Amino acid sequence: MARAIMMHEEDNVATVLMDVLQGDTISVEGGKGSLHIEAAEAVPFGHKISLSGIGKDHLILKYGETIGIAICTIPSGTHVHVHNLKSSRG
Repeated sequence: MARAIMMHEEDNVATVLMDVLQGDTISVEGGKGSLHIEAAEAVPFGHKISLSGIGKDHLILKYGETIGIAICTIPSGTHVHVHNLKSSRG
């Protein structure tokens, strides 16, 4: 089973700890305890995956902090990166 880590209980993304393939079940640890999600698409090692659906213009939270804003709807289990978020950092 693939693994990911959530850094803070309010995060809506987690970092995958290995390459993930579409359809893989991912065990997410940390933050709120543990949960399992299914990868909607491939996600490379070290990248973010959405833990639940994130609406367009909603905040992307990692480390309990806003790291960006969704530029489109991001379904649960989707790769979260520069193609679907706009950075809120300088």
